[in-house]
Amino acid sequence: MTVNTVSSADLAALVVEAQNAPRKRMNLNLHPALTDPVQRLLNAFEPGTYVRPHRHSDPGKWEFFAILHGRALVLAFDAAGIVQERHELAPAGAVQVIEIAAGTWHTLAALESGTLLLEVKPGPYTPAGPQDFASWAPAEGAPGAVTLERWFRTACVGDRAPC
Repeated sequence: MTVNTVSSADLAALVVEAQNAPRKRMNLNLHPALTDPVQRLLNAFEPGTYVRPHRHSDPGKWEFFAILHGRALVLAFDAAGIVQERHELAPAGAVQVIEIAAGTWHTLAALESGTLLLEVKPGPYTPAGPQDFASWAPAEGAPGAVTLERWFRTACVGDRAPC
């Protein structure tokens, strides 16, 4: 196939999968392999999914997000867990596209059900190592992760993560 399409039915199905998933998120890779030089994917995620604050320490590993549906939040932190930037993304909002520079401590949170993002980043995919997860943030499933995810949704610039 020379053209890759995603229908509205595909997007709706992805949202339902995320709503029913234990982690409250699901992605649909548009790139053919994890080794692809450009990673392109759709991320459906729900309020309550915990994305542990992390960074991409490789200087060439920025991340780009465009919101397609719902509302999402991107927080950028300093190394101590103090919010440096807060950006809400919404299809009809002031911010619809965001690019996160390599090395930036950050997280995402869904602010409403059915949130759907297009993500683009340089490949190939490499899993984050321990040095790329914020030491002040609990691991997914650990005590405090649920509380931190709830805090993300209301955190303001200058606030310190409550861990």
